[in-house]
Amino acid sequence: MAVPTLEDLLAQGVSGRGVLVRSDLNVPLEDGAITDPGRITASVPTLRALVDAGAKVVVTAHLGRPKDGPDPKFSLAPVAAALGEQLGRHVQLAGDLVGADALARAEGLTDGDVLLLENVRFDPRETSKDDGERLALARQLAELVSPGGAFVSDGFGVVHRKQASVYDVATLLPHYAGELVAAEVRVLEQLTSSTERPYAVVLGGSKVSDKLGVIEQLATNADSILIGGGMCFTFLAAQGLSVGNSLLESEMIDTCRRLLDTYHDVLRLPVDIVVAEKFAADSPPQTVAADAIPEDRIGLDIGPGSVKRFTTLLANAKTIFWNGPMGVFEFPAFAAGTKGVAEAIAGATGKGAFSVVGGGDSAAAVRALGIPEDDFSHISTGGGASLEFLEGKTLPGIEVLGRPQPDGADA
Repeated sequence: MAVPTLEDLLAQGVSGRGVLVRSDLNVPLEDGAITDPGRITASVPTLRALVDAGAKVVVTAHLGRPKDGPDPKFSLAPVAAALGEQLGRHVQLAGDLVGADALARAEGLTDGDVLLLENVRFDPRETSKDDGERLALARQLAELVSPGGAFVSDGFGVVHRKQASVYDVATLLPHYAGELVAAEVRVLEQLTSSTERPYAVVLGGSKVSDKLGVIEQLATNADSILIGGGMCFTFLAAQGLSVGNSLLESEMIDTCRRLLDTYHDVLRLPVDIVVAEKFAADSPPQTVAADAIPEDRIGLDIGPGSVKRFTTLLANAKTIFWNGPMGVFEFPAFAAGTKGVAEAIAGATGKGAFSVVGGGDSAAAVRALGIPEDDFSHISTGGGASLEFLEGKTLPGIEVLGRPQPDGADA
């Protein structure tokens, strides 16, 4: 689907115009400090292009999942500081979202200024199922860049959500895909339309239920789907094996059994598992065969034999999609599986394979384990959005960008 892009907007000229940008700045925090600035870094190119062109930039984004309105621990204050450092200019932070402070600051912007609004999810209308409530918030957001304003969608991690700052504002303002969103769509279209074989998919993470749709969709296209992470234990249980105290979705066992029967020539499971007495970084690791997990142990990583098996399958791949870590990579004793598979993917990329790391924890693992991001063809910023795209689902935040511009707006 063809959508207007940031290049189209810049070609019209944005000097002196207000531009509302929906970025994905949902970074992890620990004691108020950002532990992985990857999404901020990915948002900078679009913002810098607008700043350099003289736009008055108003950025809206979310952080975490605040429950009952404003919550200081979900404030975007640390994000504003980090974004300012990366942009090399001061980024104002509004004290509210669409209130008096945001309005006053937006009116006071001069060419090239950047204003970050406070967490958009502090307003329950952002995620409301009521179309009217979302539209009311979207109108207030649009007013911050009116008259003559435009909307740039650059938060790929949220384009699968029908939310006020993602979907509804695009129905009110001339709308464009930012550099990040446009790049993500190009990459994912390549995975679905012009895939060079052999095509290997690596899936991890905790739940089979989160990956069921993409497994069923890709099993007919991929040559191999390698299963690791917590989700592998439900597959092992579906083979009649004991998984001890490992993570298990009992209600998904029959589904996994059906998948194994239907796609037995595509699905590949671990042959060994690293187990421990408890879920803790200091719990001593022990490697056991996948069919010999002790009843009192919990599986926290795939074992070295599994890494070797997966590496062999990945070595000859021409296209690779990876979503989800192989184990609890945050614990050093249980990070070897994820690191080994990541290094195998990087090695295949070095030999010419096209590799996509599907966002979320996988992207965080690459950075946490010290593997150069340039060793992969593309690292996505949106785990859930990537999966839904590959499942063939319509992403509301992308679909709306393909619609005709609102009445009176320039295309």
